[in-house]
Amino acid sequence: MTTTCPSGQHSHHDVYAAQCPCRALLDLLANKWSALAIGALEDGPQRFGELRRRLQGVSPKVLTQTLRRLEDFGILDRTVYPAVPLHVEYALTSLGQSAAIPLNALRSWVEENLDHTFRPEPVAS
Repeated sequence: MTTTCPSGQHSHHDVYAAQCPCRALLDLLANKWSALAIGALEDGPQRFGELRRRLQGVSPKVLTQTLRRLEDFGILDRTVYPAVPLHVEYALTSLGQSAAIPLNALRSWVEENLDHTFRPEPVAS
């Protein structure tokens, strides 16, 4: 399925085309930490520490990179409140809220169907 590019930069968007810039957005949204961060922010604005606790296993570096990329794409807003220490909150934009809908469905599908998937045993070293 292709759509006309509203920016006029391309005749259409086609995620299957190697040079289509929409692949960068697909790559971002298909990333597990992005999908989980967006899901965590569905409950409302959160601080970095709250997100890190919610996304068990993410390193501070990876979470910072993920949040920056989501902000760069307009998926979330970063608000700095002048206080000592600084108070920074992350919240979904309207674009992020629209992305949260299919990502929520995907997360739910994964949880409901994991037991029906084939998972090979880890290879011993």
